[in-house]
Amino acid sequence: MKAVLSLLIAGMFYLEAFAQTPILNSYPAARATVFLDFDGHYVQGTSWNWSGPIQALPSGLDPSAITEIFNRVAEDYRIFNLNITTDSTVFWKAPIAQRVRMIVTPTYEWYGKAGGAAYVGSFTWGDDTPGFIFSSLLGNSPKNVAEAISHETGHTLGLQHQSTWDNSCVKTAEYAAGQGAGEIGWAPIMGVGYYKNLTTWHNGTNTIGCNIYQNDVAIIAGSPNNFGLRSDDHGNTMNTATPLYISGTSFTATGLINTADDKDVFKFTINQPAAFRIHADPKSIGAGNAGANLDILVSLLNQKGDTVGRYNPAELLNTGLDSNLNSGTYYLVVDGINNVNLADYGSLGFYAISGSIGQTLPVHRFQLRGRSQDDLHQLNWEYQADEPIKRIEIEYSSDGEHFTTLVPLTAGNSSFSWKPTTSGNLYYRARAITVADERAYYSNIITLKKGAAAGFRLLGNIITNAITLTTGNGYTYELLDPSGRSLQRGKLMEGINRIEVQSSHKGLLLLRVQGENQSWCEKLIKQ
Repeated sequence: MKAVLSLLIAGMFYLEAFAQTPILNSYPAARATVFLDFDGHYVQGTSWNWSGPIQALPSGLDPSAITEIFNRVAEDYRIFNLNITTDSTVFWKAPIAQRVRMIVTPTYEWYGKAGGAAYVGSFTWGDDTPGFIFSSLLGNSPKNVAEAISHETGHTLGLQHQSTWDNSCVKTAEYAAGQGAGEIGWAPIMGVGYYKNLTTWHNGTNTIGCNIYQNDVAIIAGSPNNFGLRSDDHGNTMNTATPLYISGTSFTATGLINTADDKDVFKFTINQPAAFRIHADPKSIGAGNAGANLDILVSLLNQKGDTVGRYNPAELLNTGLDSNLNSGTYYLVVDGINNVNLADYGSLGFYAISGSIGQTLPVHRFQLRGRSQDDLHQLNWEYQADEPIKRIEIEYSSDGEHFTTLVPLTAGNSSFSWKPTTSGNLYYRARAITVADERAYYSNIITLKKGAAAGFRLLGNIITNAITLTTGNGYTYELLDPSGRSLQRGKLMEGINRIEVQSSHKGLLLLRVQGENQSWCEKLIKQ
């Protein structure tokens, strides 16, 4: 009687856990399916059952945690023709050789202490071999559980670990840890992503060998998984641009950057001079673009295809612009872009744009420029105004969002210089105050790096057989091709360095230089 009662109680517990799991699907049109199972599962007759059946208990995670986990994992797999689901009925309807169950459970003792476990390639085995994510060993953290799900699912889809190797072909880390910090701190999904905000697919050396490059996206989309990438949703050229529909003075649009070469082009026309504002955000789950996979570059072109402006804050994944435009036809281009930590290869994912077209501003063509030289930040600006200007205020920020007034200046000033006392990047904008109504109008935002000249200096971007640069002590470098594939890496000595690159192909190369607290990414042209 006691055994029956225990079974009944356990059954009630399962029903309660199931009721708490929200039903979510990332792409219902796809047949290939990854089922995130938070409700517990009895596993038998699989390659895991070397010691008998496994009773994996429910995760115990609440609906809000499950929803965050789902959204993080869904964004990692957004570019593929693949459905991430929490619905078991969707899983059972999927082709048996194009589905996998990923069990999120605190039950780890049968396996050992690890974040998760999965068989490489098991997605296509056709025998419903699951993968496991051990939530209790991950502190039940939604971020950590989501990273482990994406990682272990990657194994089932044929991926090995992304690993790091030194110049002597000695493995230095089984799990590549990435680089950088803050919003744009990056790590590969198939490395260790628990400690970085930005985790993406990567084309880098895997665990098998120092010369074995693993193209994550190609492997997941290709054979034998055979589900491919989602179709391109917007044209890549001015001729195939998607009309940007404006309702009243507002507009919205969404899109997906699903390859490194993909660009989404939107077209709009204004009939009289107007103020044009836009904000472009990657898909995320919270503040600081948490869980995003896309660093956005927005370009504005005129009807001739000439660039009016390019907008991409260095330390942020989102971007925006606020400008006055004359009447005419314009094109808005949304692109995934590399940054000092992330290669263009992995800057992929969903985005949303919103904006407005309204009355032209009394202060327009307000352009701020700047440069850093020997720790001195030199700013200059220009604008056109249809009303008298009372003063110009220079504002700065350490995060690109929260600005503080640095100095007020009279309207006749057009430049300002100072030496920052803090380290790291600083963001600047200029603020014009009108005489008539004391209204404020802002310039564009720029980013300047403190200590760049003293810590790193590249002696020319056009190279033939070698790169010449100067650095401080303790710097390293990595040379990459345009797809983000690492070509060579090494340590730099203090002073002048010469990096031989005779074996590298001609054309565009990327050079990453990493200091103790700062990193740089420079484009090179090899002739």
